[in-house]
Amino acid sequence: MFLKKNNKLEALIGSDSEFKGDITANGTLRIDGKITGNIIADSVILGDKASVTGDIKARCVVIGGIVEGNVNADELVEIKHTGKLFGDIHTSKLSVAEGGIFEGRSIIQKDETKIIDFPAKEASAK
Repeated sequence: MFLKKNNKLEALIGSDSEFKGDITANGTLRIDGKITGNIIADSVILGDKASVTGDIKARCVVIGGIVEGNVNADELVEIKHTGKLFGDIHTSKLSVAEGGIFEGRSIIQKDETKIIDFPAKEASAK
């Protein structure tokens, strides 16, 4: 699903839970309920019934529910077929499944460390 750096489940917001305020978690945050506030975590997973009103910053974000806010992910944003994102995305990899909804702007950041600069033909001919 996504690259694993710290796959430990740090926090869970259950389906009958509602939280207002900002959340910071080292590890994976699983959300099945409703959050109003900004989120910072290693990875964020939103279940099909989840709702977030606020910005999300993480290494990987998987959206199965609704997000109303901007998402900034270092590695991956995945919008599942039940997912809806109303906001901007800044990431290096974006995946939107058929049926998933994305309304906003996307900025796909290339990984500059993987670019190999080959010398021009003129320089190699000398």
